[in-house]
Parts: sequence; structure tokens; C-alpha cells
Amino acid sequence: MMGFGYYQPFGALGMILSWVVIIAVIALIVRWVARANGKLPGTNTALDILKERYAKGEIGKHEFEEKKKDLEK
Repeated sequence: MMGFGYYQPFGALGMILSWVVIIAVIALIVRWVARANGKLPGTNTALDILKERYAKGEIGKHEFEEKKKDLEK
């Protein structure tokens, strides 16, 4: 009966729970850092994309203004 006299209250469940907590904390830290740096990747709005296209010269001023009005409706 060596070592069988004491019982760990959570056993494997405690191990799994602790890993879930660790992973969740890491995910929250990564998300917090991403937000602190500005926007999260892939969160460009339609207006951001429109401004980018205008800046690159893909669309002219008239088309930019038309599309901007449509987006603001």
C-alpha cells in the first residue's frame, strides 16, 4: 500500500483544467498586445480598404467619393 493512501482531489481533471487556463491566459495576452498595437489583423473596414485603393491610385477621386457616400449610408 505504498503511495495509495493519499488522493489528489482533481487528478487528471486538474491537469487538464490548468492547461486550459494557461492557454486562455496566453491567448488573452496575445489579443491584448494586438489591440494595443492598433487593429487586429484582418479587421479592415470597407472604408479602410476604399482609402487604401484610392491611395494606391486604383480608383479616382470621383469614384472614391461615390463609394464613400454609399458606405456612409
